[in-house]
Amino acid sequence: MPAYYLKPKLFPFLILSNSQIIYFDFVTNLTLFKKIMYDIFGFMKINDLPNTISIFPLSNFIIFPKTTVPLNIFEPRYIDMINDSMKSNKLIGMIQPKNSNSQIKPDLHDIGCLGKITSFRETEDGRFLIELKGLIRFKKKKEIVTENKYRILEVDFKDFYQDLRNEKEELKFSDLELIFKDLKSLFEKRGFIINWKALENQSLDETINALAMASPFSLEEKQVLLEAKNLDVRKNKISQILSTYTFDDFNNTTIQ
Repeated sequence: MPAYYLKPKLFPFLILSNSQIIYFDFVTNLTLFKKIMYDIFGFMKINDLPNTISIFPLSNFIIFPKTTVPLNIFEPRYIDMINDSMKSNKLIGMIQPKNSNSQIKPDLHDIGCLGKITSFRETEDGRFLIELKGLIRFKKKKEIVTENKYRILEVDFKDFYQDLRNEKEELKFSDLELIFKDLKSLFEKRGFIINWKALENQSLDETINALAMASPFSLEEKQVLLEAKNLDVRKNKISQILSTYTFDDFNNTTIQ
C-alpha cells in the first residue's frame, strides 16, 4: 500500500486508512487525489475502466460490486496473474465457468465482476492471500490470445455503469429480514445460525452476498444472482431460489 504525506496549503483533506494519515490539498493536487482514491479505496470512473482484463474463473463463487472477499491464491498461473496485476492496475475479473469439472480452459459465462486487490500478503510457502473488492460487473466480448498461462478477456461494462455509483438503494435491513423470516427457521433447523445483529452492521450488498455465498446454491443459481439488475431484484431472486430447497438440502453451516 503506497504512503502519501502532503503538507496541506489550502482546504486540507484528511484521510485515515489502515493507520495511514494522508494530508491532501485538493486545489493543487487533484491528480494525486484521484490516484490516492483509486489506490486505497478502489474508486473508479467509467473512463478509467480497462478494455481487457485478466480473469480468475472460479466455480460456485460470486463477488458483487461493493463487497470484499478474501482469496487464497496458490496455483502457479494465478500466482503469475496476481504478480502482473500488482505491477499494473491491481485489477482482475472474477467469472464462473459454465461447468465445474477440471477442464484447463472451460467455457465461461457471459457476465462476471471486476475486482480490485485491496490487500496483499505472501505466505512463507509462496501462496498469496489477497482481498478483492468488487467494482463493476462486465460482459465478456471475446478472449484474447496471449503467451500468458492465465486467460485474458476483452470486456464491455456499459450495461453495468450503475455499479460505480455510490447511491444507496431504497432498501432497509428490516425489509430483508422480513423476506427471510420463514427461511430463518429453515436455516436453524438444519444447523445454520444466522447472526442477524452482526449482519446489520454490514451493507445490504454484503449481507445479501453472505447469505448467497453460504447457501448451497448451484453454479447456475449463483450466476442468476450476479446478473440481477439491482439489489432489490437480487434479494427477491435469493428468496425465490431458497424457496425451492427442502430441509434435506442443507448441511450444518454457520453464517457469522
